[in-house]
Amino acid sequence: MIRVFEHPPEADWEAICLRPEIKVQQCLATVTAILQEVKTRGDQALSDFALRWDNVLPLSLRVSASDIAAAATCVAPQLQKAILIAAGNIKRFHESQLQSEPVVETMPGVTCWRKSVPIDTIGIYVPGGSAPLFSTILMLAIPARIAGCRRIVMCTPPDKNGKVPPQLLFAAQCCGIEEIYCLGGAQAIAAMAYGTETVPRVSKIFGPGNNFVTTAKVMVQQDGIAIDLPAGPSELMIIADQTADASFVAADLLSQAEHDVDSQVVLLTTDKSLPGKVRAELLEQMRDMPRSLTAMAALHHSSIVVLDTVETCFRFANQYAPEHLILAIDQPLMHCDAIRNAGSVFIGNYSCESMGDYASGPNHTLPTNRSAMAYSGVSVESFLRKISFQEVSEDGLRRLGPTVEIMAEAEQLKGHKNAVTIRLKKLRNEN
Repeated sequence: MIRVFEHPPEADWEAICLRPEIKVQQCLATVTAILQEVKTRGDQALSDFALRWDNVLPLSLRVSASDIAAAATCVAPQLQKAILIAAGNIKRFHESQLQSEPVVETMPGVTCWRKSVPIDTIGIYVPGGSAPLFSTILMLAIPARIAGCRRIVMCTPPDKNGKVPPQLLFAAQCCGIEEIYCLGGAQAIAAMAYGTETVPRVSKIFGPGNNFVTTAKVMVQQDGIAIDLPAGPSELMIIADQTADASFVAADLLSQAEHDVDSQVVLLTTDKSLPGKVRAELLEQMRDMPRSLTAMAALHHSSIVVLDTVETCFRFANQYAPEHLILAIDQPLMHCDAIRNAGSVFIGNYSCESMGDYASGPNHTLPTNRSAMAYSGVSVESFLRKISFQEVSEDGLRRLGPTVEIMAEAEQLKGHKNAVTIRLKKLRNEN
């Protein structure tokens, strides 16, 4: 069961903040072999790995347009409606991120600006199997479309019948994805990274996955393929005081603990009576959870920490840098400025993390394992490149050129200085 720490000294916080180890090293040899096989043998390697790892060979690697179109008939109308509502909210939130940048005259005659250019071809990996994550499609394809990516390639593993589950195909259809491959695991990452006879090479790969997928994403970066974020098991932190509802808190902790045995959840509280109430609620609510064994395993390396003040809780949270942070405290908006490191923040007792996972609007692809100290979650900008432009007039060269000459001389880069000096000399001669 979840551990409880009462008023630990700050020197012990680091140990409490430790995440379950990401098992990259254990996967390294296997993933290295998979990447090499896909590089050299292409589609044949993909077929071999499908039989070996998924125990099924899809009838076709690429999902047909007719199968995509027919998916809606296999998805309950209630779920279709829910997906469309979520897609609308995600679209509205991400559209607000499109902003034009001003042209800046840094000094007379020197004009600079930036242009946003979409990545032409991106790859989306969508976990499948026992829990096909159609919400991941919405979170990745919608901002990619808004950014203007020309080609979206989606890979997802087959079910036991060798097909892509219809709810995934329906979500993809809602997002305008036409290129879907029935392909999972590290081999899917390899196919999108290097290309095969059937699967195109992409420029950037997005999406969560197991340890093999995560390891593959880390490794293909060495070959110049960009990825969305440093990935790790899902995590959640809650800051709670006497105004928190123990049943809400327990439900939120379990909502992340059920993801994976390596997930981690942490409750920080100033209320000494809350840990006992939450532990009782955890046991009660797990009785009805199909993934209770997974949740229980995750709770074994999770924590409840009792601290003196809400301010101390925020200091602890900034050191932990959680993927998700829930503020179940009195007047939470007054404390938002204290947050320095977090992927996404949920404010108040009714802002459960599940809302963000599915339908409120912000992206659920977020930095984990403390990378929230340096990374943001996926946004429209994740699918864009920024190209800078600068234009220097004759007058601008006269004004700024001598500055550059002095700096280049000091760095002993004669060629840099000459590029300015020769131009200035020509302008003087012409006048």
